[in-house]
Amino acid sequence: MPSASPRGEPETGLELMDKINVGLIGLGTVGEGVARILTGKSKFLEKKIGAKLALKRVCDKDIRRKRELKLDPSILTTDVNKILNDPEIQIVVELVGGIRPAKDFILEAFRQGKSVVTANKALIAECGEEIFREAKKANVDLYFEAAVGGGIPIIKALRESLGANHIDTLLGIVNGTSNYILSAMADEGLSFSQALAEAQKKGYAERDPSLDIKGGDSAHKLAILALLGFGRSVDLKDIYTEGIEDVSLSDIEYARDFGYVIKLLAIAKNIGGKLEARVHPTLLSKEHLLSNVRGVYNGIYVHGDFVGGTLFYGRGAGSRPAASSVAGDIIDVARNIKYNCVNRVPVYVPDETIKGLRDISGIETRYYLRLSVVDKPGGLAGIAAILGKHNISIASVVQKERKQAKIVPVVMMTHDCREKDMRLALGEINRMGMIRKKTVALRVER
Repeated sequence: MPSASPRGEPETGLELMDKINVGLIGLGTVGEGVARILTGKSKFLEKKIGAKLALKRVCDKDIRRKRELKLDPSILTTDVNKILNDPEIQIVVELVGGIRPAKDFILEAFRQGKSVVTANKALIAECGEEIFREAKKANVDLYFEAAVGGGIPIIKALRESLGANHIDTLLGIVNGTSNYILSAMADEGLSFSQALAEAQKKGYAERDPSLDIKGGDSAHKLAILALLGFGRSVDLKDIYTEGIEDVSLSDIEYARDFGYVIKLLAIAKNIGGKLEARVHPTLLSKEHLLSNVRGVYNGIYVHGDFVGGTLFYGRGAGSRPAASSVAGDIIDVARNIKYNCVNRVPVYVPDETIKGLRDISGIETRYYLRLSVVDKPGGLAGIAAILGKHNISIASVVQKERKQAKIVPVVMMTHDCREKDMRLALGEINRMGMIRKKTVALRVER
């Protein structure tokens, strides 16, 4: 039997810490939210952890700017080394974003024996393997819940809660800007440009929204989710990425007539030991769990072999949801430090059964097509003949009313076909003299 401590508790041979110090790098909107939690909920957090959690130092480029949150000036600094080189700081929170200098800060924190919490999706997506390896070598923790889904606990779910499952499908609405734009088009009848302008006015879209509307932000997040969910690293260049800038209000309306909504989806699937990883606008049935995820909200659908289908839903951006996730990671890391069990949960477990990646050309799905056709006899028959030649059958077709200059929108839904065949068919169709604009082709997800 172990001997008892003066407090009547068994001696374990481990020195349990009563105070854990945090250094915060980056006092932007998320950083300020994290600082607010750490300073305003100290007693609450102490009960959660079993140790005091102290915000010892905060580093930012501008520490003189007036902020709503008032911090003790003595803990503010512009010198990041006062955090990285402080032996009393056990947890470093990196919230500056981007690749450099954030990567340098994190690697130096590891070298100094400090665990790290970050919200840096670009860094994890592009340099994750190296960073995970260095964290393991230093025997410290790296947590990054806020990198995907804002306040949604999807990272913890994939790392821990769903650990008994082989994941076969992951579908995510993981970019709030694009989802807001598509929702505004569907709900308010706005054009794409009008919806984008409204998103920028409300602060949901950046002045340069390219990373969001072209799918790049979603691709970063998919790379992280695929690694955790499928145990396979995916290079960003291997994720097929297509944005929403070519989706028109008429596409939204035609899709609705067929019983679908249009969403920008991040998709990962294990099909016969090969991993699909793609981001593109997608038609979803109105009955699908993700179809009612609107506005700036995110939704992530995960299907495992034992759990079946699960849906994670919540605010995907904003200072409070992201700060909630960062603080949750700090609590986990602090517990690990207190009880001397860092690296308790691996970032991911490699799955050797996944032999490679499936190229976009090899997928099979249904398609929505919108063609701008000169209204003259034989046009539709010619299009159908080309599709048939490439093994594509038409499930339904709608020819809309004649527009100016005798141009008629023709909208089709196909049966399942190969992407490779569809691309060859569209190449021929778009060269036809009667086609006036490049055909819009959107994939369908069940």
